[in-house]
Amino acid sequence: MLGGVETRSVSPVFVGRADELAVLTDALTRAAGQEPQALLIGGEAGVGKTRLTEEFLCEADRRGAVVAVGGCVEIGAEGLPFAPFSTALRTLHRLLPAELAAAAVGQEDELARILPELGETPRGPHDEESTARLFELTARMLERLAADRTVVLVLEDLHWADASTRHLLSYLLRALGSGRLVVVATYRADDVHRRHPLRPLLAELDRLRTVQRIELPRFNRAEVRRQLAGILASQPDEDFVESVFDRSDGNAFFVEELVASRASGCVTGLTESLRDLLLVRVEVLPDAAQRVVRIVAEGGSTVEYELLRAVTRLTEDELIEALRSAVGANILIATSDGDGYRFRHSLVREAVSDDLLPGERARVNRRYAEALEEDDSLIRTEERTIRLATYWYHANDAVKALPAVLAASVAARRRHAYSEQLRLLERAMELWEAVPEEVRGALRPADYTEVYPPCGCDPATTPLQRLDLLAEATVAARFGGERERALKLTKTALRTLDDGHDPLRAAWFWTERSRLITALARGDGWAELARAQELVRGLPPSQVHADVLVRAASWGMLHQPGPDNLVAAERAVEYARMVGAEDTELNARITVGSLLVDCGESERGLAEMYAVKDRAAELGLGMLAGRAHINLTSHLESMGRSREAVELAEQGVALAKKFHLMDSEAWVRGNMAESLYSLGRWDESATEARRGLALVSSAAPRAAAAARLSYLALARGELAEAATQLAAARAHFGSHNGQPQHRIPLFRLAIGVAAGEGRIADVRTEVTTAVDYGFPLGNHRYAWPLLLAAASAEADARGLPVAEAGREEALTVLRTAARALATPVPVWSAHSEYLRAELLRAEARDTVADWTAVEGAVRPLERPYLLARARHRLVEALLAGGGDREAATGLLHQAHATAERLGARRLREDLALLAQRARLPLTPLDTPKALPAPDTDPVEALGLTSRERDVLRLVAVGHTNRQIAEELFISPKTASVHVSNILAKLGVAGRGEAAALAHRLRLFGSGSPKAVRTG
Repeated sequence: MLGGVETRSVSPVFVGRADELAVLTDALTRAAGQEPQALLIGGEAGVGKTRLTEEFLCEADRRGAVVAVGGCVEIGAEGLPFAPFSTALRTLHRLLPAELAAAAVGQEDELARILPELGETPRGPHDEESTARLFELTARMLERLAADRTVVLVLEDLHWADASTRHLLSYLLRALGSGRLVVVATYRADDVHRRHPLRPLLAELDRLRTVQRIELPRFNRAEVRRQLAGILASQPDEDFVESVFDRSDGNAFFVEELVASRASGCVTGLTESLRDLLLVRVEVLPDAAQRVVRIVAEGGSTVEYELLRAVTRLTEDELIEALRSAVGANILIATSDGDGYRFRHSLVREAVSDDLLPGERARVNRRYAEALEEDDSLIRTEERTIRLATYWYHANDAVKALPAVLAASVAARRRHAYSEQLRLLERAMELWEAVPEEVRGALRPADYTEVYPPCGCDPATTPLQRLDLLAEATVAARFGGERERALKLTKTALRTLDDGHDPLRAAWFWTERSRLITALARGDGWAELARAQELVRGLPPSQVHADVLVRAASWGMLHQPGPDNLVAAERAVEYARMVGAEDTELNARITVGSLLVDCGESERGLAEMYAVKDRAAELGLGMLAGRAHINLTSHLESMGRSREAVELAEQGVALAKKFHLMDSEAWVRGNMAESLYSLGRWDESATEARRGLALVSSAAPRAAAAARLSYLALARGELAEAATQLAAARAHFGSHNGQPQHRIPLFRLAIGVAAGEGRIADVRTEVTTAVDYGFPLGNHRYAWPLLLAAASAEADARGLPVAEAGREEALTVLRTAARALATPVPVWSAHSEYLRAELLRAEARDTVADWTAVEGAVRPLERPYLLARARHRLVEALLAGGGDREAATGLLHQAHATAERLGARRLREDLALLAQRARLPLTPLDTPKALPAPDTDPVEALGLTSRERDVLRLVAVGHTNRQIAEELFISPKTASVHVSNILAKLGVAGRGEAAALAHRLRLFGSGSPKAVRTG
């Protein structure tokens, strides 16, 4: 089903390109198997990209595919947001109205930003996730539309694409996971110079294995001969072939133009200039037709018939006659919808446009603008604002252009096309000084801006200032991902405000600067926030003042927790209420609730956050409701209420999906993964962490998800994976992320990896660094697991020669740090008890009573992994002390069942060896005959030979291969082979891990303080 496909070539024969066409048709075949396809077709102007695409679309139509074509529009530097996607989706809407409506159901208002036919475009919300939400919805709509039919989406002239189109294409090609969709994009390779904005996108797409790139070369002499034969319907003589090939250099379009020029009797007018070649056939048209062609050249890629009629001021008969001449000469063609005209090839349009005199160009653009102002029905509503701005700008009329450009910036913002909004605002600032002050004085902030709060002035009566445009441009740049540009804009604004005449506005820009510096990992943003606080100090309450206080309190909560932050947050709530800024008030109340929990008033803090959550949802403030869910689930987990946290997280995910808050959803899923881990639902935890990773590109939530996967891998004994995910988390967080809630868990993971690999010295280094960093108020939830992991490592390393030096100091550091930590709820009291027992085990002073107390403290907590570990130690203590073997057997069975269910390999192995050495059944199903003989060697039970036992003993005390060889009178190469075999049999990655395993399992008795009694 062809929709919106124009045939713009004149050659009746398709020449060459067989391999390229085969690649395209093969993509159709693969797409039919629910495998989305993406192809880029590049080549110089006129080389035949359009003709190849036409042939492919004919084949797609023959196979029953639905085809939609959209072209990028060259109407100036600001571009027309989403132009090719809007055009293509409009075609799909016409061809498949019911199917597209079903694919867009429930999201019509958001998708109307790209396809206005779906409904009214809402004014907001606007935030850094707005564009990603729109892109995600577009991708899912196309997936649903292509679920049971092949859809071919062609985007032409990508070299003219606006930034929003480029970003959407990039997202689409990464996000499409299923559906019978083929996306083809064409671009002029010769236009993509080193600084062209398309160049980075092409490099990015080249790295995607799912994207195929086709480069079209020029025709060779034989192909030019075949093309000429097709056009002339006879074999050309060789002299003519040689002449055309030399002049065209194998460019297919120039071949056509040379033949057409010859046929129209213009051979004598040919010169070596390609521009002259393109103009020569225009110049033989009747005067009226030439005039129409020149007007069309300045109107954009396509000009509507009624608009053209208004601009040319010809009678209808005169216009039709002129158009007939231009169409007959193959200069212009009618558009597929029959509503307007365009040049057969953009090269001709560019040549005609370049040939206009400066005054002539301005006059034509003025006529276009005047025609649109007189009758706004001449073009589509969504295009009117941007095209009017462009026409007035190129008409060199600053007075008319400034309000038109500002209105276009508002339209771009409503479509979440923030990059285009930024370019338009920059154009407005360029025009600002050229417009008389009395004209600027009539402009109002209420009509064109929305990011800077009124702060006591009436935006409907106060004149618009250049600083308003700088504020709007700063936020547009931030929302559009151009943070460096946003930072430069804040610098420009603050330079203007340096005289102190507007401290509130300066404070606003310093707050924005803090946000940007943090996002760019240039610092923690505190210096900028401190400057903002200085500027608002002593001023009457205002929304800016409240915003500054909220940001400062939130910063303090995350970076320097303490009671002072609560005071600032409560003052922010008060100020926001006084000025009626409820969204700012609710944001501040979330911070107040979090700080109350940290200060020990848990129930009051939770109640405050629950109230905000409900109110934000009632007002439709998705971002605030999302933040409330993030903080609530985190605090519930910190209080040991993991089951409640999971239930709330599920609601948070539903809310985030409703409002398309991908960052918020990723954070909520990360929190859910943490709580599921605590509850022993590890497979679900891994699923949620991976979903969070896949959702976003933002660094912090990706880092948190990677850290969660590292925790899981560590618990399952997958040390290499744990180290990989830890490295990923560190990379995502960056070196400037100083938040304790992020830094402390990374210390704990590094301790776990180092301990697993037998690097006790590195364990101690990480502990020292973490303790020096400190455990601020409210961060006991991260500190207790860290200290416990370090104490366990010290206890497991007892007897390891390299661990003896510095052991006493290391244990003292742990005890001192623990004394300063709070235990506000049972889960942390249990950790405190567990830590005390592990420190005693590290000194061989632990008793059955110690581990009984630990097991009793952990049992009520719904922490199955922690409980299984505690029971392992209790069983070990019971057996070593000659205690109740029946009780030990029951505890062993319970711990092993948990380890099996969770996939906790290391714990499972420890329990298995303990059972073997004590001659206890590992599971209730084990029979006495299945138990090992009393003299069974645990080393042999691991499958090691006697020689490998000797080698492992030496590895365990830190010997190198050469030292092992000297000790055992073998060659270093043989020693190396034995070590490799040992690592494989033990399932460990390195020598350190093997040594740690040997000492942890007490394979060689010298390190064991007590023998396990077999009864």
